[in-house]
Amino acid sequence: MADTAALENSKKIQTLRQSPASPLKAAFEAGSVAGTVELREIPFLTMAGLRVDPGSDAGQRLGTLTGGLPSASGEVSGNGGTAALWLGPAEFLLVAPAESHESLGGELPGALVEALGDGGAGQVVDLSANRTTLELSGPRARAVLEKGCSLDLHPRVFKTGTALSTEIGGIPAVLWKTADQEYRIFPRASFAEFLGRWLLDAMREYASPEVP
Repeated sequence: MADTAALENSKKIQTLRQSPASPLKAAFEAGSVAGTVELREIPFLTMAGLRVDPGSDAGQRLGTLTGGLPSASGEVSGNGGTAALWLGPAEFLLVAPAESHESLGGELPGALVEALGDGGAGQVVDLSANRTTLELSGPRARAVLEKGCSLDLHPRVFKTGTALSTEIGGIPAVLWKTADQEYRIFPRASFAEFLGRWLLDAMREYASPEVP
């Protein structure tokens, strides 16, 4: 009974949360142009930082749980709604649906720690509150990003399924191309509103009429 009450209380608390870019929700809707370029926040995804040698026993166990760990720069591996993004030779960002988090009744964070084991062979850090997710989509999404991103985003180079650490509008972020005309951007929570405003400004030329 106590566990059930704690879970229900946790769910009530979740409904009161404000996501990092929530003050811009109306601006995102006004600045988006259907069929051209659209911007939205996907709040409260479960995220975890993994530091582990993918070839070690711990790395193998984590890989089994997550659907594999990527082995090279830009690679993304996954299992269902869970994706592991390559950040370094032994560093990965795990992204999963919000309901995967323990506070919402999910088991992923605890399962990751259990899979890592007690041998001190790696590290699992819950980053769910550290970053948020901005999704930019549409035929002009790449053109918007190219205004402030130094990566070569041509589809021959930055292919669907690629994720890299970069800067967008001077803000450090992880950029993941999830579809032909769709990108997910992971800035730190403290920079989310600034980056959201930068993206809105970069989208302005495609708005009709221009958003204020």
